[in-house]
Amino acid sequence: MGHQGEGAPLLILLLLSLFASCHGRIVKVPAGPLVRVENTEVVIPCNVSQYEGPSEQNFDWEFSRISAPDSRFVQVVSTWDPWFTSQEYKDRVDGKEITLRRNSNNSVELVIGNIRPADQGMYRCTTPSTDSVVQGNYNAVVEVKVIADGLTVAGSNTRSTSTWNLSEGDAFQLRCSASTNSSEHTHLHVSWEFRNGFAWQEILSLTHEGKFQPGSEYNERYISGDVRLDAMANDIYRLSVSQALPTDEGAYRCRVSEWVKGADASWQKIQEKAVDIANVVVQPTALGVFITRSNVSVTEGDSLDLTCNFTTDRSGIFQAEVRWYFSESPDSTMAEAQVLLSADRDSVVSDSTLISLSHVDRSSYHLLVRDVSTEDSGYYYCQATLWVPQHNGSWHKVAERTSVPVTVEVLALEPNYRVFLNATKTPKYAEDPTELECRITEVQNTETNVRFTVSWYYRLPMRSDEVVKDELLATMDADWTLVVGDRSKQRAQNGEIIFSKPTVDTFRLRIQWTSEADRGDYYCVISSWSRQRNNSWIKIKDVASVPVSILWSTQGPVFNVSVESHKTTVYRGDLVKLDCIISIAGTVLSPDDMSFDVSWFAMHSIAIDGDPVFLASLDRKGIVTQAKRNGSSDVSLERISPMEFRLRIHGCEDQDFGNHYCLVTPWVRSTAGIWQQEMEVKSKPVLVTVKMDVLNAFKFPLLIGIGLSTIIGLLSCLIGYCSSRWCCKKEVQETRRERRRLMSMEMD
Repeated sequence: MGHQGEGAPLLILLLLSLFASCHGRIVKVPAGPLVRVENTEVVIPCNVSQYEGPSEQNFDWEFSRISAPDSRFVQVVSTWDPWFTSQEYKDRVDGKEITLRRNSNNSVELVIGNIRPADQGMYRCTTPSTDSVVQGNYNAVVEVKVIADGLTVAGSNTRSTSTWNLSEGDAFQLRCSASTNSSEHTHLHVSWEFRNGFAWQEILSLTHEGKFQPGSEYNERYISGDVRLDAMANDIYRLSVSQALPTDEGAYRCRVSEWVKGADASWQKIQEKAVDIANVVVQPTALGVFITRSNVSVTEGDSLDLTCNFTTDRSGIFQAEVRWYFSESPDSTMAEAQVLLSADRDSVVSDSTLISLSHVDRSSYHLLVRDVSTEDSGYYYCQATLWVPQHNGSWHKVAERTSVPVTVEVLALEPNYRVFLNATKTPKYAEDPTELECRITEVQNTETNVRFTVSWYYRLPMRSDEVVKDELLATMDADWTLVVGDRSKQRAQNGEIIFSKPTVDTFRLRIQWTSEADRGDYYCVISSWSRQRNNSWIKIKDVASVPVSILWSTQGPVFNVSVESHKTTVYRGDLVKLDCIISIAGTVLSPDDMSFDVSWFAMHSIAIDGDPVFLASLDRKGIVTQAKRNGSSDVSLERISPMEFRLRIHGCEDQDFGNHYCLVTPWVRSTAGIWQQEMEVKSKPVLVTVKMDVLNAFKFPLLIGIGLSTIIGLLSCLIGYCSSRWCCKKEVQETRRERRRLMSMEMD
């Protein structure tokens, strides 16, 4: 049983492979006959599937005018054999009237650019064999019928000109006649198209299946009935537009295509024609909207009068709709603005208690706002909309404009008053109480809808490089709710700081036990509030008092600075060390509570009243800053102890001659943890003299001279030796004497 289960899948695979191999190659062309119109382009596709061999297949096309199976086919064109074309089709193939267009490796299209009645017949598509076994079909035949052109498309002659000048909102109609006398049963597809640029877009079509099809941009207008297409008598197709819009300006054409149902029951387009109908020019409705006043100032409690006027060039029947808007910002959109009042096409005005809108005449609308308050300050707009009636009784909007905003400022009845701050109790020592009283005086122009609140502030008086803002101790809202600041919140909860209002015009601040951290300046701010129509409160004025200082005498430290040097007379190139030593008298401070900014200066002269030159500095955060130097000497600055700072001048030069001193700015941390800057302290100058070392000055030139002399002497000796040895040597040849016997003189 197990072996039978294993062999079953193999048997199934074998049967499937045999079935696939038996199925073989399939060549397909469309089901015929294909009905086409003469003088139009004809495209006949052909594809092959289930083949072996290379993925890219070749195709041969042949033609026969006789539909018999044994008819003779004439070779037309091939994808692989340039000599395949017969002499009958050579000119049309060479002239690109008949071409092959490859869509993929296994499909091509036969394209006949201008089909003729003589091209009616059978077309055979053949694929050369690339299979190992010849199976399936290697060609397919389709019949093509060529019919005469019976389609006629023309524009209407009801108007003598092709340009239509319309006003926005006018109705217009365009006509197109289309008919066919084709021998086949064909249907027409009529489309109206519009162009306002480069591309044509569809307006509305009556398809070959008898359905209306609006373009994407005209769908809503088609649904509302603004755009219609009517099939009338005498083969007239009319496009009706009930309301011309500025976007309707452009060129219009009628495009008609002829369709026939193929053998497979699918519709095929066999030809298409188009005719230009008209150029439509739409003059938009001119509408101007303006408010008679520009910038308006009105006192609180008075009335605000504004008038909106509009002008238009439109004649005939129209109705106007007017809306008034309010916005707190001139940059806000109309969607963000508040609608005050509106009058619709029937002059029906929306209701409001304090605002009224009246219709003065056909183009003027008056806005009246009574009992204005400061919250009515802002920007007012007027928007006008023109409507014209449509054929179906509805109204169409032809124009809408918004006026330039008018700035309205409502001046509040600002009360006049003064604020006086008095220290009723001042501390002489720490832990003494402090009491401050803030009073409102000389009050004028106040009404029952005005109330006063107070805010208390503290300011630390000090010379500091830190940005210290005024600290809010407590503030009072319009409903007299006290909000305590972070600085005094805990102490107020413990009862150490008390805020009170003993009388209507008096506010009091009491510190039960004044500490070092409470030293500083105090002031109060009295705010006046006005009640609005909606019972809310709006602040209209702030008046601050003169600050009062809460201080008592304390001892502070005294700093002294001096400069010391181990050696003030140096030679060029030597190192100079200058120490800036800080000492303190009076109060003993911890090193952690002190910090210093140290700067070094030099006066390059013996006189101590010359212009100082900055050398370097070290601030209390450890950042070193050096001046740009022109010579080869350099400086460095370091802290060698909490109160000692050393300046080093490396490689002294003549320019380092002069008086040197340091400038110190002490910083002391108070008991409240705040760093305070003390007065600058300047040390007495120390004169640094730079001399020239004669021995060192001549040492190197002398050594260089001796060395050069020695080298030149040795070089001269070497040259002389070489000259005498090789160049001036002479060869001396000895005379060879022959050993002959001497003759006697007498013999001579």
